[in-house]
Amino acid sequence: MTQLARKLRITDYFSLGWGAMIGVGWLVVMDDWLARGGPLGALLGFALGGALLLPIGYVYGQLVAAMPDAAGEVAYTARAFASTRVSYATGWMMLLAYFIVCPWEAVAIGKIAAFIFPALDRYALYRMGGRPVYLPHLAFGLALIVAVGALNYRGIRSSATFQNWITFSVLALCALFVGLGGAHGSRANFPPLFSHSPFLSVLLVLQIVPYFMTGFEAVGKASEEAMQEFRARDFLRAMWAAILVGILFYTAMVAAVAYAAPWRSLIGESFVTAVAFERAVGARWIVNFILGVALLALLKCFNANFVAATRLLFALGRRSLIAPGTGAIHAVNRTPYVAVGLVALATALAMLLGQAILVPITEVGSVAAALGWLAACASWYRIRASAGQRLVAAAGILIATTLVLMKLLPFVPGHFSAYEWVALLCWIALGAALRFTAPAQARAAAEP
Repeated sequence: MTQLARKLRITDYFSLGWGAMIGVGWLVVMDDWLARGGPLGALLGFALGGALLLPIGYVYGQLVAAMPDAAGEVAYTARAFASTRVSYATGWMMLLAYFIVCPWEAVAIGKIAAFIFPALDRYALYRMGGRPVYLPHLAFGLALIVAVGALNYRGIRSSATFQNWITFSVLALCALFVGLGGAHGSRANFPPLFSHSPFLSVLLVLQIVPYFMTGFEAVGKASEEAMQEFRARDFLRAMWAAILVGILFYTAMVAAVAYAAPWRSLIGESFVTAVAFERAVGARWIVNFILGVALLALLKCFNANFVAATRLLFALGRRSLIAPGTGAIHAVNRTPYVAVGLVALATALAMLLGQAILVPITEVGSVAAALGWLAACASWYRIRASAGQRLVAAAGILIATTLVLMKLLPFVPGHFSAYEWVALLCWIALGAALRFTAPAQARAAAEP
């Protein structure tokens, strides 16, 4: 098996897991969260959804310790079910969960930059979903893709150092501006606490939590790159830390925005979080401060998901589930350079869809992530004989299945729209086509 560079520590894994989880959703789509659930509905949705992920996080911690493989869910399902079809389908869906974040962030950087510099909203090239796609927005997104791609081509240590600095900077700066808003807001801004009935409000938010909490399991995709002295139990510690800090971050952000300004007056505004704090503090400088923090968060989220997506694509190639050339490693940098180039190119192409992709991506990404979690928990259930561990795995299976069904069943409020079904089916068709790039001998060896 070809070897990646082994240079990562537990801090790097926390930064990777939390960084992949927290991007700029708290700025870009806060209005969608509040419209779905209201302040208390959104807060409870993220708190409940995050807590439900702890059993799944435990299962992943055990799987990664037992099988430190960049293939992640592909390796787990292959071990448990001895099925090439199951492992490939699982890996392909999980790749979507990571990859789909990359064009999301590439689009978001242009939107944030244009809010700071309105002159960037010019030179519309075309329209997608009724929204214009501006040349400066594309330029910012392409620059981000090239920069992150080059960073990951150079080596995992460079990528991890970059990730660590930005992760802890974002945590500190967010705590600062949340404190500033708390000093100027009012509890009177919270009502009404729910946008619909309490149950429906929480349900509508709970449906999108998998997308915004996806990332903790990215730790497994870089598990081959741990330092020689790394302790296997630290994989679980890094994942649980990422989940717990993620819950705290999202709930604190929702509460802070609702405390800063009446939330119903914010619906329809661009960058609701920044607008709410501007109204609370009464000064424009805090808007630019928050947008600066958001740009840092965007960089770390893009980088973390880029790392996870490239490692998973690399692992598919290394196992000859797709073209083996995808599993090539750079002779000097010890990075999966072919996978890095392919993910960067695919991100650039997807980014051309513009802002119309933001909310649908959230929905499709939620299902893709939950399907991956379901497969991982089912694998651990089959592998382990311990009654206690099987009970935890069963809880994870139930939770992940519920998260999937909430989006797929047509009678559940907030289920997939036609656009989201089309996006999901297109990804499945692409995966089926790429399967034929695998060597004929490898495909013939698959079970009938």
